[in-house]
Amino acid sequence: MALLDFENSLFLILIPLGASPVLYLLYSAFRAILSQLRGIPGPFLARFTRFWKLREIYKGSFEKTNTRLHQKYGPIVRIAPNEYSIDDPEAVKIIYGLGSQFIKAWKQSPWYIASGSADPHAPKDLFTDRNPTRHAANRRKVASVYSMTTLAQLEPFVDECSSILRTRFTEFADQKRTINMAHWMQCYAFDVVAKRFGFLDAGEDIDGIMWDIHKYLIHASHVGVYSELHRPISKLLSLLRGPKGISATMQFTQSQLQERLSKMDVEKIDSKGDFLSKLLRLHAENPEKITMSDVFTTCMTNIGAGSDTTGISLSAVIYHLCKNPEVMRKLREEIDELAGKGEISDPVTFAQAQKMPYLQVVLKEALRMHPATGLPLGRVVPEGGAVIAGRMFPAGTVVGVNSWVAHANTDVFGLDASVFRPERWLVDKDRYNAMDRYFFAFGMGSRTCIGKNISLLEMTKLIPQLVRNFDFDLAEPGADWETVNVWFVKQTNFNCKIKLRARV
Repeated sequence: MALLDFENSLFLILIPLGASPVLYLLYSAFRAILSQLRGIPGPFLARFTRFWKLREIYKGSFEKTNTRLHQKYGPIVRIAPNEYSIDDPEAVKIIYGLGSQFIKAWKQSPWYIASGSADPHAPKDLFTDRNPTRHAANRRKVASVYSMTTLAQLEPFVDECSSILRTRFTEFADQKRTINMAHWMQCYAFDVVAKRFGFLDAGEDIDGIMWDIHKYLIHASHVGVYSELHRPISKLLSLLRGPKGISATMQFTQSQLQERLSKMDVEKIDSKGDFLSKLLRLHAENPEKITMSDVFTTCMTNIGAGSDTTGISLSAVIYHLCKNPEVMRKLREEIDELAGKGEISDPVTFAQAQKMPYLQVVLKEALRMHPATGLPLGRVVPEGGAVIAGRMFPAGTVVGVNSWVAHANTDVFGLDASVFRPERWLVDKDRYNAMDRYFFAFGMGSRTCIGKNISLLEMTKLIPQLVRNFDFDLAEPGADWETVNVWFVKQTNFNCKIKLRARV
């Protein structure tokens, strides 16, 4: 039996029996002394119990703690008795490499259990499905609708949402109103991600779904540490407060899907419609391959993950532009120069934006400085073990890279890795590729975020439109923003004043 499984079993046995905490502490000490990896450094408590990790995640700043630990201890840090955080570019190929046996042969980290439904019969989504064969098959089913070629057809819908946001921002400028920028970026991402929900029109959290997703993230990040408690805790919370978190997200998705189906003939859906239309068209063409369950889980993944992550990323771009006026000036010069030559339209097309080099590195650097996810992407070492960062890890050990840790690596990104500097990406091909191989904003390998292209499409088209039309000032210019890490690192006090841009 794997060490982690043994700890889980012991935990569940001792607690109901009211076993002495001393007995459990003795077991933990005995296990730590005998461990093959006892020499790996890390916080003292993390050697004996997962409670250290739970406590640090609960504080809401694990990405900062994780980064400091690597700065103190080096490329391998213990964060739980059987879990290790890795900071090594070469380890990426071993842990996450496409086609590696590391991924195919074994499950993901048990942490992901708490991100899925507590109902074992519920459909598996692409994020939480720990069966690599089923995950690959389900990903292939819907991969075509996430391709950049297909998503480019969504430009009219992105432009529609951008136009509504521009109207709202113009109103705020006229009213001299300070707004919660992170909220509005999530409203925008929500309306783009599957269909026009109406978040931009209302400016409010429709049906409380944003708050429900936030509570789901809290549950996933905290309970994931003790994932064996996911089902009983979920059942208890459901009894106490009704369907919340992931259950509420499922209900919201189902209601939106049913509303769309009631207004259309599936057999006559235009495949050039919005994202949901494309999914329904795939179902109509091959209902046995692309079932309505596939349509549902894909939409739920978009809603549950796509709105938050893209909203976080868009906020990161605007925040760093506000904090770095010289970068804003250079980006505006690029936009104005191309507009003056008639080389970009209004709105900017995705193809045009792809040819804007400074825009592209601004986006890349913002994603490096503030990746959306803030916990290690755990994987389980396969049978036979694996050498990672020069150390042999036995089978069953959980290892992973935190995107914040990777992006702070000074050997890869330079001694000024803590500084927002888009120019670091304007280098020769070899240097760029060396950094890009350790760029974790969308994950890595076969589990790379399937919605990556949607997010990039939204960011690439929206940012030029906002920059060319508005001036943004932080409500507290000298202060840094605050964030909370609930798996996604969300901005909590990103307040801005908006002005119509003064044209020269």
